[in-house]
Amino acid sequence: MPDVLDPSMQQEYTGQFYQPQMPSGTVENTGMDSPEEEPPLLEELGINFDHIWQKTLTVLNPFKPADGSIMNETDLTGPILFCIALGVTLMMAGKVHFGYVYGTSATGCTGMYILLSLMSSLAVSFGCVASVLGYCLLPMVALSAFAVFYSLQDVLGTVLALLGICWCSFSASKIFSSTLAMEGQQLLVAYPCALLYGLFALLTVF
Repeated sequence: MPDVLDPSMQQEYTGQFYQPQMPSGTVENTGMDSPEEEPPLLEELGINFDHIWQKTLTVLNPFKPADGSIMNETDLTGPILFCIALGVTLMMAGKVHFGYVYGTSATGCTGMYILLSLMSSLAVSFGCVASVLGYCLLPMVALSAFAVFYSLQDVLGTVLALLGICWCSFSASKIFSSTLAMEGQQLLVAYPCALLYGLFALLTVF
């Protein structure tokens, strides 16, 4: 080999990589979506504030017809917030019952899921059961907030606790009967719901 190479064969390095030209008429696809095409973060997490507000209004108004398409969603954002709010209001009243709140919720959701699976002809989702029972906990949160300023261990407290139990159980049974097509079985569903919310009322009162 000659000691000196041909200068015409030496190319100066410019610091750029060779990239082939795309054929005309084709769209470049890098495999990544543009920021404008990506869905919002809350939508990816399954959090829809409009549906949360509609479910809350359905619970606050027991006589409002429930939208089965919305109530059948597995949305646990609102129930978790309501459970935390119940625990915080109980703590403000001098009762640290976070473990009882979550334990009672998990046990009650499991029992209602088994019961509704036996009673309903449609498929029942555990997430849907937990979502409905959690949203219907809202009146108990209001009762617990009232207990921060006023003792419920009297006649008025008993009446308010019974009213809250009826409110929660009626709302939950209405949603379950409309979502799972259980016409004529609302009272049968309301009884176990009343037992579950009665436990939360005992935690609130005593």
